[in-house]
Amino acid sequence: MRHLVTGATGSLTGATMLAAALLFPLQAQAQAQNGLSNLFGGIFSGSGPTPQAAAPGGAQPWSGEDGASGHPLMTAAAIREAAGNFSNCVAGMWPDAARRGITQENFQRFTEGLAPDLRIMDLMDSQPEFTKSIWDYLDILVNDNRLAKGKEILAQYKAQFDAAERTYGVDRTIIAAIWGIESNYSTQMGDRSVLQSTATLACIGRRQAYFKDEFLSALEILNRGDLRPEQMRGSWAGAFGPTQFMPTAFKRFAVDGDGDGRRDVVDNPTDLIASTANNLKKDGWQSGQTWGFEVVVPQGFNYMLADRARMMTIAQWEKLGLKRATGQPFPNPAEKAYLLAPAGAQGPGFLMLQNFRVIMKYNPAEAYALAIGHFADRLRGGQPFVQPWPRQERELSRNERLELQQLLAQRGFYKGTPDGQFGGQTRDALRNFQASIGAPADGFASSDVLDRLRGR
Repeated sequence: MRHLVTGATGSLTGATMLAAALLFPLQAQAQAQNGLSNLFGGIFSGSGPTPQAAAPGGAQPWSGEDGASGHPLMTAAAIREAAGNFSNCVAGMWPDAARRGITQENFQRFTEGLAPDLRIMDLMDSQPEFTKSIWDYLDILVNDNRLAKGKEILAQYKAQFDAAERTYGVDRTIIAAIWGIESNYSTQMGDRSVLQSTATLACIGRRQAYFKDEFLSALEILNRGDLRPEQMRGSWAGAFGPTQFMPTAFKRFAVDGDGDGRRDVVDNPTDLIASTANNLKKDGWQSGQTWGFEVVVPQGFNYMLADRARMMTIAQWEKLGLKRATGQPFPNPAEKAYLLAPAGAQGPGFLMLQNFRVIMKYNPAEAYALAIGHFADRLRGGQPFVQPWPRQERELSRNERLELQQLLAQRGFYKGTPDGQFGGQTRDALRNFQASIGAPADGFASSDVLDRLRGR
């Protein structure tokens, strides 16, 4: 539910990784990391020596190779050394577990027989060679089959959605959209043990402090009796259930919606819907408000204004020539919004309101939040986006992305370390380069702008 980012929390479903793999100006681009197995099947090939710890359920074994991040704890030697100390590491967390009220009997019961799943080390450090465009991402996640299923869910659990709307003031279609995109309505929730995954990451690799908290929180959930171990199966990073709670997020947001004494966000739709609504409400959801508007951006617009940090009233945006793509007036010109142009000057623009930022607290990728908002609109009976995407544009490979950063650095625009992953620093550098050559400074990494950097 809270989505894994560097130094923060995170859900790691196929939807999350797909969002992170876009050539799309996201500050979260290099943060959310997971395999696309929930959507497309496995994409990484295992090679090298087979580790001592077997992969669960016949899954691919660890490659035995150094991680792509270059972090010292992600070298093959460091991984093997930590794996050899796994049992001692888990046992050493007992004092912390006891301070959280976990009984010794339950600690022993739930940790007995745990072995590391080293395949996670490959997934944690994966760097996809090719990326998905924003339009391909939306096509995959907002499709007719998923919309039809979403409408069935809204009808089937109408009473539960009614209760959640009354209590939390969160639009039911947003909750249904998150459910649909995170797990395709409970059909793609992941099959790894949350305890095994979080224990592995608490003892091995570069995020041990963060995942120690997740592991101990998972033990708290089991100790309290909210869920059973077999219910806690999910992504390699420990996100579980139809709307992909991390264990720490479960502790903060899960509620007992039907009063049965348990907070079951896996198999109890009342608890699931109420807990997801509670999360959004506590993150600042504004009742009765939408997430944003598709807008037409005028020719010659200064795209340096398209920045998440630049909030202006809709009336101010209108004075700059922006109009709703549907031709309708904006309902509240006094609302503040920022402009998002995910495909640059060639594609549609969007004015994003407070609720869009709330969705991004659920998952810090703008692509993901746009998919959620659009899917919710479609579930409500809305139409597809009005303006076309630049589908003629091809996506850059990882080598081309790396080259683009290197060329920006050579020209003095990019100050970071080129890694082939695009975040806010790359976007800003690209925009400044575009402005220097008189092109629309939209930050969109096209093959044309790469050619311009190459001097062609």
